[in-house]
Amino acid sequence: MHHLFVGTRKGAWIFTSTDGRKAWSVDGPHYLGSIINHLVLDPRDRQTLVMASSAGHLGPTIMTSRDLGKTWSESSQPPAFPKANEKGEGRSVSHTFWLAPGHESEPGVWWAGTSPPAIFRSEDNGATWEPVNGWNQHPMYDKWCPNAPTPDGELLAQISICSDDKNHMYICTSSGGVFETTDYAETWAPLNKGVEANFLPDPYPEYGQDAHQIAVHPKDPTRIYQQNHCGIYRIDRPGDRWTRIGENMPKEVGDIGFSVVVDPREIDTAWVWPMDGTDVWPRTSPGGRPAAYRTRDGGRSWERQDNGFPTEQGWFTVKRQAFVGDGLDPVGLYVGTTGGEIWSSVDGGESWSNLVRHLPEIYSLQAIEV
Repeated sequence: MHHLFVGTRKGAWIFTSTDGRKAWSVDGPHYLGSIINHLVLDPRDRQTLVMASSAGHLGPTIMTSRDLGKTWSESSQPPAFPKANEKGEGRSVSHTFWLAPGHESEPGVWWAGTSPPAIFRSEDNGATWEPVNGWNQHPMYDKWCPNAPTPDGELLAQISICSDDKNHMYICTSSGGVFETTDYAETWAPLNKGVEANFLPDPYPEYGQDAHQIAVHPKDPTRIYQQNHCGIYRIDRPGDRWTRIGENMPKEVGDIGFSVVVDPREIDTAWVWPMDGTDVWPRTSPGGRPAAYRTRDGGRSWERQDNGFPTEQGWFTVKRQAFVGDGLDPVGLYVGTTGGEIWSSVDGGESWSNLVRHLPEIYSLQAIEV
């Protein structure tokens, strides 16, 4: 059985296929009207759903379900900063943007990334959350997270845990770039060498980049891909310098976008979803011709995959969490647009079909087999 969990601007939906990803049934909306930034099923127990939501004037919270969305409970202690001091100084969580199940060896542990950029941890499947002070109170925090005026607020946009070591983690931020910890989030260091920030006086700073998304390969965590505000990059650890593999993309398409997806069996195979990054950053499919691009040689070359998409006037915008793979063989790929459409491919991007139309603006997708 295959599930597709969908977070949108106005609620959550769950799509299910029992015939090998050919036909899908729909369950939803859940929490119609609430902003659902991320909806994630725990791959460790294939039972626990955790949802980052914001309900109008009630503010941000975390919802959990242990029965695939039939019933929900609200966190009794959602991610929150300490109360403001006597001078009224302090931070408040605007929303939780990213949810990450913990390492395989830590059932029940979850991590959350918020706006402003902070990390919170739960040990009880999302019922309660505690701040991760190794990041939140880091002496360099104000420089790494300078309250940059990014759309929808400054973000801690991703938390990624290495499959071979629960202590080894990476995060993406919209104002500082990529950071790494090897001691379970106690200490952090920037990992941005070679990554451009063409909007800063120094285009190659130690930190200050806008890292949209990374993909730490599950088979070999030394291979990491990055989709950045300024291009597509790859790094092979223990190296500390990124290479801009997006320079090998067609020049008329460019290498700007939000998402990157890897094939879990092949470290050299990855997909990106390019968007127009010229002039005022339209953030739509270049030329109105949507397509995924696949590399099968670690970024040395790219091939266009557009079979089934509109050939013109297809101005798709795809956000960070809305281009995902399902990890099956062949890999299924799913694209959610701000226009409320979901497109899918069950053959690694060779052909595409429309799965659903007319949803609210899609914020996040997760595709998983149960």
